[in-house]
Amino acid sequence: MINVISATKTTRTILNEVRSGKDLSPPEGLILLQQTDPDIITEIQQTADQLRAIQVGETVTYVINRNVNFSNICEQHCSFCAFRRDDGEDGAFWLDIAQILEKVSDAVQRKATEICMQGGLNPEAKRNGTSLDFYLELVTSIKETFPQLHLHAFSPQEIQFIAREDKISYEDVITALRDAGLGSMPGTAAEVLEDAVRRVICPEKINSETWLEIVSTAHRLGVPTTSTMLCGQIESKEQQISHLNKLRSLQQNSILQGYPTRITEFILLPFVGQEAPKPLRNRVGRDQPVLADTLLLTAVSRLYLGNWIANHQPSWVKLGLNGAVEALRWGCNDIGGTLMEEHITSMAGAQGGTCMEVDTLQQAIQSIDRPFQQRSTIYEYL
Repeated sequence: MINVISATKTTRTILNEVRSGKDLSPPEGLILLQQTDPDIITEIQQTADQLRAIQVGETVTYVINRNVNFSNICEQHCSFCAFRRDDGEDGAFWLDIAQILEKVSDAVQRKATEICMQGGLNPEAKRNGTSLDFYLELVTSIKETFPQLHLHAFSPQEIQFIAREDKISYEDVITALRDAGLGSMPGTAAEVLEDAVRRVICPEKINSETWLEIVSTAHRLGVPTTSTMLCGQIESKEQQISHLNKLRSLQQNSILQGYPTRITEFILLPFVGQEAPKPLRNRVGRDQPVLADTLLLTAVSRLYLGNWIANHQPSWVKLGLNGAVEALRWGCNDIGGTLMEEHITSMAGAQGGTCMEVDTLQQAIQSIDRPFQQRSTIYEYL
């Protein structure tokens, strides 16, 4: 539980301290996230925008990437997921190497620098009797053909799945994938790093401690990661702050330990429930994200994490491009990637689309009078 701080500490006092460089405490973050007064919310937004300018400048970045979901066959049954299928079920797919390379080749022709690849947890996905060999084949087939591409792939959940299936350590899995050409790992499968929430929305997934352990291991082994939060489903504001606090502590530890890599960005992923399984959809009571709630959490996330995780990105797939552009006023400095195709969120009923052209992203950034710049996966200007 987050302890309540003295009522004499006003929102303005908290924001003034944040502007001076102080980290928010969990109770202070909760106070900001609970605000309903429009004037105070505007001050929070303006403070987040000011800190964004100080921490990363005015330039809005984007990456040219392609999303490749190699399979939606999955052993798990997360209550928010409309993507997964059982083997043999209508709509189930499992791409072979030739199909994956065809997608990657198309991405290269469209000037992509990154392939983002994730898939369902399929116990039948093995080569030479091991899951690791199957995943290594995915990596090497891409890197041998297109060595210039950055491969951003495999969530902590997928790392745990491989380790469990093959009875090896997380370190062994990450090391083998890194040595084969894996460039970085997406910080998905975090959902909300509160096990009380996870037991409801994703009871078969790894727990919070395991997610944090795998991401920390990746940093120790020189594999950078991103970080995410699935927000706006059943979690409380207190649990949202707890999630941010765990991410900040993880990042601080990676820096303190002198690990060669760390979290490169934070992405809010608001819940889309239009096609999600009925129990959670009915419990949440809406199909699309509430933009105002997402924007306030975006601002508070910048205030909470910005000293340690500088790059913040909205999800245009979930919020729509207009919503994502608005988030650039609330603390975000990156508009995300072109994706070229997207299945997980679109199958849940998201209305933001599945592909963005570079010109469209650039024009959207220019609409708020900010400069744009293409970046690499790890935020180097290109």
